[in-house]
Amino acid sequence: MSPMVPLGPFHPALEEPYKIDVTCKGETITDAAITVGFNCRGVEWLAERKTYTQGIALLERICGICSNVHSLMFSRAVEQIGQIEVPPRAQYIRVVIAEAERLHSHLLWAGVACNLIGFQTLFMTCFSLREQVMDVLEGISGNRVNYGMNRPGGVNRDIRDPAAVLAAVRTIAAATSKQLIPVLTTDKTVLARCAGVGLLSREDAIAYGAVGPMARASGLSTDIRKSAPYEAYDQIAFEVPQRTEGDVLARIVVRALEIVESCKIIEQAIETMPAGPIAGGLFPKVPAGEACVRVEAPRGEVFYYMASDGTDKPARVKVRTPTFANMPTARVMAIGQGLSDLGLIQASIDPCYSCTDR
Repeated sequence: MSPMVPLGPFHPALEEPYKIDVTCKGETITDAAITVGFNCRGVEWLAERKTYTQGIALLERICGICSNVHSLMFSRAVEQIGQIEVPPRAQYIRVVIAEAERLHSHLLWAGVACNLIGFQTLFMTCFSLREQVMDVLEGISGNRVNYGMNRPGGVNRDIRDPAAVLAAVRTIAAATSKQLIPVLTTDKTVLARCAGVGLLSREDAIAYGAVGPMARASGLSTDIRKSAPYEAYDQIAFEVPQRTEGDVLARIVVRALEIVESCKIIEQAIETMPAGPIAGGLFPKVPAGEACVRVEAPRGEVFYYMASDGTDKPARVKVRTPTFANMPTARVMAIGQGLSDLGLIQASIDPCYSCTDR
């Protein structure tokens, strides 16, 4: 009889409330089943009972790592319904904050991955760089998380010390290129733990609807910043890193390469940012209508649907996070792998189950 091994909803790999039951033959996983829904906070229900101003603060707290993404999405949905124009300078500032948040997310994930591998030195390097990103975000917004930067029609704060931002991102780009990437691609410990582990083929990535770095590590070129540019992304030159191996190592390398690209994007945005206002006037009255908006969050595509009935509260707010699309891939990645690799395989998704449950 094949034993069933339950992991979660509390487990050592990730401090997130979800459960995965794996069936094993010896130490080899033959099947897996994922259960989520342990931490529903009713954010969408609450959003329909809050004013638009209150809704920005509420939605920003869906995720601590991607808080800016959610306030940006909420603001863009209001802008689409109300046909509100965002000043060019505000669009560039939004790009800077979005890419700084991507740096924060990827460096945090890289540190967690190194910790799971048992590579404590590289873990500390990743978290040291992450602190520098958080200092940049604090310098711009006044906060290390939940930055409160976005509002319909623009942003709330300007970038007052662009030189400090440029210095920080150049340091991070140099450290990533000269330290992180060479170690991640050549170190024997990393290769032994990650190469050939948790395979997700291009065909399976398409079949399961994977998004973000998960999809790009399996040979897909999906990236909303390129396929459906928003804010100032169509004014900035950058590459979308891809790998074809589809294993844990490929997902690590894609995110490391994205760190370098995000630094390039921030540099260009700072250096070419036009002068002018950063927002419109008072908070506008939102007319009746509906909107669908998408952005490329650190983990992949985020989708928002909003409906307005012309009152001061939205009639409907629907959120789809990238983990919702990516988490089913854990099953196909786990089958055929050793039980001891399961924690790292799950972590390679960079999941956020709390924001998926909402």
